[in-house]
Parts: sequence; C-alpha cells; structure tokens
Amino acid sequence: MHPAIRTFGGALVLALAFISFSAASAEKATGGKAAAEKTDAEKATAHVDTGADQLPQGQDVSDTVIALAGWVVASKDNQGYPFVIMDKTAAQILVFGGDGRLRGAAPGLFGSAVGDHTAPGIAGLALREIPGRDRTTPAGRYVGGYGPSIDAGRVLWVDYDSAVSMHPTATVPGERRAERLASASPDDNRVTHGCINVAPGFYEQIVRPTLEKGGVFYILPEKDSMVETFPEFEQSRAAAKGGGGKRARSARR
Repeated sequence: MHPAIRTFGGALVLALAFISFSAASAEKATGGKAAAEKTDAEKATAHVDTGADQLPQGQDVSDTVIALAGWVVASKDNQGYPFVIMDKTAAQILVFGGDGRLRGAAPGLFGSAVGDHTAPGIAGLALREIPGRDRTTPAGRYVGGYGPSIDAGRVLWVDYDSAVSMHPTATVPGERRAERLASASPDDNRVTHGCINVAPGFYEQIVRPTLEKGGVFYILPEKDSMVETFPEFEQSRAAAKGGGGKRARSARR
C-alpha cells in the first residue's frame, strides 16, 4: 500500500474523530443535534477504506484535503452521494463512496491555465476558440453526473454549465497526456482545456462504478481563498478552532 494512502486513511480517521469531539462539545448549544452528527462521524470513522492507489511514490495528501473529506462525511454535505475531492495544485483526485469510504486516489490532468474562474459563454465555444487564459478547471462544489454530449457520447459531467467533465485521458497530438499523467511530478499535469483527465484503468475501475448515479465534486481553489470557495467548511473549521480546536454540451478536453 502506498504510504500516502496509509497516511491519508489514518489522518482521515483522526479528522473524523476530531469532528466528533467538536460536535460533542457543541451539543448543549444545539439541543442534541451535534450528538447525532457525532454518531454519524464515528460510524464513518469505522468505514474508512484504503481504496485503489495510483498516486506517485512520495506524494502526500494535504491537510486541507483530509479536513475537507472529514467535514463532508460528518456534515453529510454529500447527502449520501459519492463524492470526489480534487487538488489541482497537487494534481490529485480522491474518490469516495456515499458511505464515506475512500475508493481510490490517482493523479489527474487539469486545465492548462492557473485560475478558478469560468469565463462567461465558454460552454458554447469550440475547443480551438477557448483563449489560453480561460482554459481553467473551476474551483467549487458541483453536483454532477452522466449525461449526453454533442461530440463525446455519454460523459461524466462535473459542471454541465461550464462544460467541464471527467473522462479517461484523451489522445491529443503533441500534448503527451499519458506521459504527463504517469510522471512523478504534478508540475506537468496542467494541459487540458478545463476538463479533468484520469488514467483509463482508474476511470473504469473506480470512477465509473462509483459515480454511475452521479455525485458531488469538490475542486480546491489555487488562487481564490478557501473561505470564498467553501464558506460552510471554513466556518466549521473556525468554530472547531474556537470551541474545541484545542484538541448536450460539447465536452471540453
């Protein structure tokens, strides 16, 4: 098992345990609601799974990703659906089942432009018409699922409005996408028009079966702040520190 996954699994248990502790501390103020959340978090802690690991040797999963995963499970922000957390800076994709189990982790390819915005009207542009500065993978929380596209058949839409999907690595002459995905460094993983690419094997074994009925996608920002992107998560973290913190579109490719 890859050490990053071992670290992530253990840290996620600790994150969930911490959230449970914080929920217990807030029980008096919430009239018992926090106690129910504590129980849910403890149940999730018992079901952390290591999943399929394709992360490059030596890569770590950030504390922010770990904390966000714990919060999603404890707060039920995913509403029981599978969810995916994407760290563009580290070029990492982590896929969780609706039960909170980590199903798999792998590198991904993201938009070639650094940024978290979606340019107005970009969904209606042909790939060649998208300016380089707008080839971003937008940050935020998205509810997505499989649906039709004009040129790629049935695709997994992350955000239909901005034409961002997740799919197996596309073959684009001169871009060496498969080689970029296989490299040990995340520095060369910015190459797409905005969509997210993963290895075909990871897509078929992990992504497709886990997200067949849709899911929630969390894409971490690289320029915007976490407070702007995930305000409820950041409010929860701030509260924990204060109270118990001591302890058919054309798919972009």
